[in-house]
Amino acid sequence: MTRAISFTILLLTLAVQLAPARGQVAAEEAKTQTVRGVVFHDISENGVLDEGEMPLPGVRVSNGRDVALTDVNGQYRLAVDDDTVLFVIKPRGWRTAVSATMLPRFYYVHKPAGSPESQFPGLAPTGPLPDSVDFPLYPQDEPDRFQVILFGDPQARNQIEIDYLARDVIEELAGTPTAFGVTLGDITFDNPSMFEPMTETVAMLGVPWYNVIGNHDFDHAAGLEHNGDAYKRVFGPSYYSFDHGPVHFIVINSVEWSIDKQGKQGYRGGMGTRQLAFIENDLASIPEEQPVVLLMHIPIGKMYDRDRLFRMIEKRPSCISISAHTHTHEHRFIGQEDDWRGAAPHHHIVHGTTSGCWWKGHPDERGIPHATMSDGTPNGYSIMTFDGADCQLDYKAASRDRSYQMQIHAPDAVSSADATKTTVLANVFNGSERSTVEMRVGDGDWIAMNKTFVADPAYRALAEANNNMPQPRPSSHMWAVKLPPGLSPGVHLIAVRTTDMHGRSCTGYRVLRIQPDDAS
Repeated sequence: MTRAISFTILLLTLAVQLAPARGQVAAEEAKTQTVRGVVFHDISENGVLDEGEMPLPGVRVSNGRDVALTDVNGQYRLAVDDDTVLFVIKPRGWRTAVSATMLPRFYYVHKPAGSPESQFPGLAPTGPLPDSVDFPLYPQDEPDRFQVILFGDPQARNQIEIDYLARDVIEELAGTPTAFGVTLGDITFDNPSMFEPMTETVAMLGVPWYNVIGNHDFDHAAGLEHNGDAYKRVFGPSYYSFDHGPVHFIVINSVEWSIDKQGKQGYRGGMGTRQLAFIENDLASIPEEQPVVLLMHIPIGKMYDRDRLFRMIEKRPSCISISAHTHTHEHRFIGQEDDWRGAAPHHHIVHGTTSGCWWKGHPDERGIPHATMSDGTPNGYSIMTFDGADCQLDYKAASRDRSYQMQIHAPDAVSSADATKTTVLANVFNGSERSTVEMRVGDGDWIAMNKTFVADPAYRALAEANNNMPQPRPSSHMWAVKLPPGLSPGVHLIAVRTTDMHGRSCTGYRVLRIQPDDAS
């Protein structure tokens, strides 16, 4: 009898303990709804599905985790909760609407209660879920060959620094015939109130502009649950994907925030389980041979959960990734030492920044800081050319001629006795371990230069003269060689020739004077 009573008490205790959990589950289920909608060819270009407009079958739509395919009637169904961003995955040959500031409008935010009041505006309450969330698309020509503009970290604190970007970068890019552009995160420097002024300035280029969220693009006063809402208000989802031409682009949110025991917010590189599930579902919906480009802010090697991503992409014959964040410019080839199991190393580009070293350094004659990065790379941007599965990146120093692709370091003058002890260094800004670099003096033979890992001497001198600049970092694209013997006294022209991984060559020059030895 006693055992029976004890067992009954135990069951009642468990029932009481489980009741709140069951109630919580029920509440969560109550928040989950099913959204329906149509993807259609918006012939009237009014953004509304009108009678007679053609539904588009076979188009992917996502809730940030699942990927649904529209049926023969262009219809999809997905689950949503009270904080969901729905988005259409733009297929090849179609475009989405764009805002007045050239931001692609491919998403619908469902957040009935909106964002809590915070330092920066978040999302306004969206109210009840509409009966149908529809996505209009418009046909456009998308050839196999196209070009894309890449910006890393504009990172403006204020309007002054946006004006630097306008004069240093935007003005010279105006009229460039590219398909679209991408900012690889850190659009601003902890100041989301600059999102709109930044987009207004970049919109002067007149092409659709996609954005990646960076660690400086959050509203920390909003708390972990809502700190990305200021970004979503302007740009939409913090991760998504789209096709252009034959290429599939996946924009990744690589910034994961947490709060330590002292209540301080901090971040690490990572994607989280929901985003990884989306990437997995997204990749499962495209052919294995389709070229894939991953766009992120924090480099792929710095993400704690990168191994799961590696397993998804390492069997694909054409996949590269591009980040920013470090304020250096590098080509990295990820191999077995990083648990990459693909047949060939994974090519990851750590892209240089338009803000350089955060718009620091002595101003030029226009009043714009030189902003050279700590590896000696000038601030700038890239034009990336896609041609089927092939892609080539060309880095462009802001406000410099396109031929300026390296900085050659040698003394102005050296004595005959010290000539063969003198090292010539070449900082090839877009160079990689797959580049070859050679030097010759005058009409002499070409001499192979050796890759080295040292700081750029010119940047070191700049940092020593200006203590508000970052400390010099060893450069991943520096080559060195000694001057050859037998140079006669007089003026000589040093030529440095580099050939990149695609077989393209360029040459830089430096004048050197050999002084006769002092006979005395």
